[in-house]
Amino acid sequence: MFLNDLHPAEGSRQAKKRLGRGIGSTLGKTSGKGHKGQKARAGGFHKVGFEGGQMPLQRRLPKVGFRSQSKKFSAQVRLHELASVDSAVIDVLALKAANLVPAYAKSVSLIDSGEIAKAVTISGLRVTPGARAKIEAAGGKVEG
Repeated sequence: MFLNDLHPAEGSRQAKKRLGRGIGSTLGKTSGKGHKGQKARAGGFHKVGFEGGQMPLQRRLPKVGFRSQSKKFSAQVRLHELASVDSAVIDVLALKAANLVPAYAKSVSLIDSGEIAKAVTISGLRVTPGARAKIEAAGGKVEG
């Protein structure tokens, strides 16, 4: 094999259009731009989605949905999941260590789902009223 033998695969490279080279090329005179109009002019540009003054599609369609930016930093833990935490005081770090909340979670809510048997101390978590009642009934307490 020699360097002068190397060439692209057949059909992989398309020759560029040679514009304005006479009527025999099919791209002579107006160079494939048709006759007159904004798109035929030098610098004839309009913004993406422009439909000639007609109301554009992205404005005709109704607005839909909302994606919360703060959602990704909050997490929820169910009451019965606390049984898998081996810590006397349960806080955000203890829940991260037990893989109950993702590492990027900044705030955690404890919701009333299931039962809790052991007495635990909850610190630095948002606790729903129903979950608070079950924790205190099991002999635990909720701080701050």
